Amino acid sequence: MTHYVLLAPAANRVYAGEALGLAAAELKLCHPGADVVPVALAGVDYLKVDAPGGLDAEVVAGQSAALALFEAVESSGAGETTGDLLRPVPLPVTDWLDDDLVTIPKYPGKTNEQFTRLLTNVTLAAVRREPGPREVLDPMAGRGTTMMTAWLLGHDGFGVEADPKAVEAMAAYLKTWLRRKRLKHTADTTPVRREGCAIGKRFDATLRLPERRELTMGVFTGDARDSAQLWGKRKFDAVVTDAPYGVVHGAAAHGARAGGSRDRSPAALLREALPVWAVQLRPGGAMGLSWNTHGLTREDLAAIMVEAGLEVQDDGPWLQFSHRVDSSIQRDLMVGVKPV
Repeated sequence: MTHYVLLAPAANRVYAGEALGLAAAELKLCHPGADVVPVALAGVDYLKVDAPGGLDAEVVAGQSAALALFEAVESSGAGETTGDLLRPVPLPVTDWLDDDLVTIPKYPGKTNEQFTRLLTNVTLAAVRREPGPREVLDPMAGRGTTMMTAWLLGHDGFGVEADPKAVEAMAAYLKTWLRRKRLKHTADTTPVRREGCAIGKRFDATLRLPERRELTMGVFTGDARDSAQLWGKRKFDAVVTDAPYGVVHGAAAHGARAGGSRDRSPAALLREALPVWAVQLRPGGAMGLSWNTHGLTREDLAAIMVEAGLEVQDDGPWLQFSHRVDSSIQRDLMVGVKPV
């Protein structure tokens, strides 16, 4: 049976213009075997989906931009078939929390939350581990959109962020949101000391939901390149991060050590940091990275991932995510998998 997916409107006008193609590639990767084609019906854009093995409505419901699902049914009149009609198909509620957790915060430099969810979805789809809850690391966490997206999807979120003020803002917002929603939780910021010296702070939150497993979140203040030192022996199922674009701020803004210079290309930062993040992955884990292709070519990033021991996903729908953000940013994503 043929189905049609109606997409939610995107708040960002430029992203909205690219959303249909991005959503098509996302659904292909998250629902293997499905044939997904953008189409227009009566002037409205849909994703036409043919899934020979049957359509998984839960997978559709979890997509970054899915608003409604319909199935095509034949209509007839006067003894003959007159065409297809669209019959609504209920989409199950798959999110663990209200989506205003990620849509309320508005601040300069925030990555579009639809794209953050897309990047998280396709990265988790590439993980080659037993199904179940995942531990997701964002080593350039900002104000925590990726970690909060992990919570929405029922996973645990962890991070590292160089800007202490960003972590403070995230902690204050999350505490307020949890109290307003009257959810049972703990949330605290504590100083971190190593060998008797203060090296920063750590924010930890735990959320207890009725009849669901406990969700956890943790983020260190610190350099992205020191993520493995900060998290120690802990390993993660996925690394999901949006690299600096090198336009408003340099790449070193996400990990400038004392006295370090600012680099307007993310290339130098990624060459140092990406192998560190790869070590933090469990076997079969996946790393999903979005970046500005004006500062680093796809071929160069793939080479960095391969050198770090990752298998780059670089064919079919994986090549369909490049899109314009503004005149100076052409964003793309790449996913690499750690061999089992």
